[in-house]
Amino acid sequence: MSKTFITCAITGAGDGPKRSPLVPVAPDEIADSALAAAEAGAAIVHLHVRDPETGDGTRDDGLYRQVVEKIRNRNRDVIINLTAGMGGDAVFGGEDPLPLQDGTDLIGPTARLSHVEELRPDICTLDCGSYNVGDGNVVYVSTTEYIRAGAEQIRQLGVRPELDVFDLGHLRFSLKLLLDGVFDAPAMIQFCLGVPYGAPADTAAMKIMADMVRDQDVIWSAFGVGRDQLRMVAQAVLLGGHVRVGLEDNLYLKRGVPARNEQLVAKAADIIDTLGGAVMSPEETRDLLGLKQS
Repeated sequence: MSKTFITCAITGAGDGPKRSPLVPVAPDEIADSALAAAEAGAAIVHLHVRDPETGDGTRDDGLYRQVVEKIRNRNRDVIINLTAGMGGDAVFGGEDPLPLQDGTDLIGPTARLSHVEELRPDICTLDCGSYNVGDGNVVYVSTTEYIRAGAEQIRQLGVRPELDVFDLGHLRFSLKLLLDGVFDAPAMIQFCLGVPYGAPADTAAMKIMADMVRDQDVIWSAFGVGRDQLRMVAQAVLLGGHVRVGLEDNLYLKRGVPARNEQLVAKAADIIDTLGGAVMSPEETRDLLGLKQS
């Protein structure tokens, strides 16, 4: 029987709280939702933090500390995965692109990891390429040198990187760095599908990515955004990967029915079971990924 680990992305940094009251915002809410997701079967919880007053995504190290401590005080088993993707947004002007416009939050690769350095989670993300963020003039900036610098710092901190790839070029570069010895094998790679404007959340895109890593020393997982989230769970299981669900990527159980994180995890677990697989425990996932007990 094949086994699949589930990651739950608890809150993200987008406008989810404006569209659903069930998206957690305050540190207590984020921690409680992560713990509920773990109880429902998530081996990994992927964490952003938000400004408790505005609900907006933030890079506040103190808020990360509160969330991690609250989770660890109640659950030592669940695997903690902190985002390191904040601080990459550049908003350009129109005909005069510089100076950068309001809404820019652009810092270097070392500063993006300050909370990781302090808290030393099991895993942190490393976005492996730049991309256009929807329509307009927003670009998420992750240059090849930024990626190399982030990878080196993450290695020095003793944290496992989750390599987030949003398109085929990102994956191609990640595999080059793996071949160059920048990442320890097996590499943990996540296919991020359906994010405007990266690779689409469909079977063809996921299969191409799965084929690219098939003969590589890689453990992969995938997610789709919005209504494609649960469809991509089934597709990832069928292709031999692992899965991610959660309110960062999708707000609904079905049309018109807002979801909680633990409900999305339960849905994913049911899909895995229906397809003849089994959900991996945190202990089994730690063994697979070579992680020490927290």
